[in-house]
Amino acid sequence: MRTISIIDPEDPRIAGFRDIRERDLTGREGLFVAEGEVVLRVLASSASLCRPRALLLAEKRAEALKDVIDALPEATPVYVVGQAVLDRVAGFPLHRGILALGEKPVAPSVGTILETVADDDVFLIASGIGNHDNMGGLFRNAAAFGARAVLLDQTCCDPFYRKAIRVSVGAVLRTPSARPEAAEALVEAMQAAGVEVLALTPSATQRLADYRRGGPVAVMVGSEGPGLPRAVIDRCRAVGVPMAGGFDSLNVAVTSALALHQVASVGPTRSPGC
Repeated sequence: MRTISIIDPEDPRIAGFRDIRERDLTGREGLFVAEGEVVLRVLASSASLCRPRALLLAEKRAEALKDVIDALPEATPVYVVGQAVLDRVAGFPLHRGILALGEKPVAPSVGTILETVADDDVFLIASGIGNHDNMGGLFRNAAAFGARAVLLDQTCCDPFYRKAIRVSVGAVLRTPSARPEAAEALVEAMQAAGVEVLALTPSATQRLADYRRGGPVAVMVGSEGPGLPRAVIDRCRAVGVPMAGGFDSLNVAVTSALALHQVASVGPTRSPGC
């Protein structure tokens, strides 16, 4: 098993992993840090849209990851350190003992993603999602229910933030996502491509459970609290989930799971003779 032992936390070869929390906030110029075995295995898999640049592992974790290490390109360095050194590099106790530095994929335009659209395609659109836990949950749900892509507006947080990747259990690394655009532009592009857009909102009069799609569909969710802008809702088909006990909405990740399950489990309806 090819590994490189590091004993100095200031070694320049592992500079990309240093002070993770602070650099999560400032960005890494096209790179990201992935944490944990599940996420690493997604990053190193054939399903990943991203390229691993380097691994930093606690000594106690290296042997269990031999299959992943052996499958990496020869040019990908795998650094192995003691737990104390790893904690110094990360800037906090890193109990999982596994970090990877990866390259973000080149995000296509929305137009490129929509060049071909099939009747059974499902998309997820997110507007104003600033919480990284929710962002990770959205990507996890999109992957679980077979959404073709997740489209973000310009007010969303970065899905390649370490915590968002971790919450998504690696789905961020394998789910296509376009360059961010304004929410209105995303709706317009979808509709121009023949995709119906469902706006999830508590103000809707149509129940999500009663919706039956006739072709490709996009589920659009907004931030908790403000929700989707009225101007956006008015351009879409508004659907909602009735609440009991005085509640008016669910967590956005939970809402997206309900909606994606509904549209994915009930295929397009076709008129007789089609």
